[in-house]
Amino acid sequence: MMEIKTPAEIAKMAVTGRFVAEVLTELSRLARPGVDVMDLEHRARAMVADRGAESCYWDYSPSFGRGPFRNVICLSVDDAVLHGLPAPHVLAPGELLTMDFAVSIDGWVADSAVTVQVGFDDDVAARPDDPDARLIDSTRRALDAGIAAAVPGGRLGDVSAAIGAVAAADGYRVNTDFGGHGLGRTMHEDPHVPNAGRAGRGLRLRPGMVLALEPWWAAGTDRIVYDPDGWTIRSADGSRTAHSEHTVAITDDGPLVLTSRG
Repeated sequence: MMEIKTPAEIAKMAVTGRFVAEVLTELSRLARPGVDVMDLEHRARAMVADRGAESCYWDYSPSFGRGPFRNVICLSVDDAVLHGLPAPHVLAPGELLTMDFAVSIDGWVADSAVTVQVGFDDDVAARPDDPDARLIDSTRRALDAGIAAAVPGGRLGDVSAAIGAVAAADGYRVNTDFGGHGLGRTMHEDPHVPNAGRAGRGLRLRPGMVLALEPWWAAGTDRIVYDPDGWTIRSADGSRTAHSEHTVAITDDGPLVLTSRG
């Protein structure tokens, strides 16, 4: 069952969202060639402690993971896309790094993810001849499309269809095992939001719903495999991956992005 949030509760989630955006902005700045990804993990831990926030990942033990997860952020490199278990790795120029971060502040959660291209500026749309930049840009445009479809009176399938249409137009295949989700007092609530679907189908969207929308796909296959660590999910063919995510509240005035980094 999905909990409907009041405007006051959404305002509290927005406080968390601003902190999540702050952390991802800081880590994106630090993700440079020669930096060990564990330095990013420890910087995130320090920021969480300084803010008095509570990590949604520390001790996270879902049925699909080999838990508990003893880190505060998921860090995934190149062909890894989801649930990347931080481990020592020195970033090299051109690598793709996905950072997925969720915390709770005063009992309210926000969740966001970004993929950056190490050693390059973040204007991926300005590099259409770079396949990695195109991949990142595709997930970002799909996220924008999903957000635009998250309006009162619409259907959950409208959001999924909008995301999936971008992937299809760009030539990427979509895995629907993992996608977006509701959130509020906990990180994962109903409903599941697949990254492909049929418009006009599914749950009716109402003001007060809050969704984490997260388009992700690989340059090649839509099949995934797990690392021996039991957490990190990779593309089955080793192709590079990208992942973009925001926490979005549905309001009477339209979608409100709670984790905007702009």
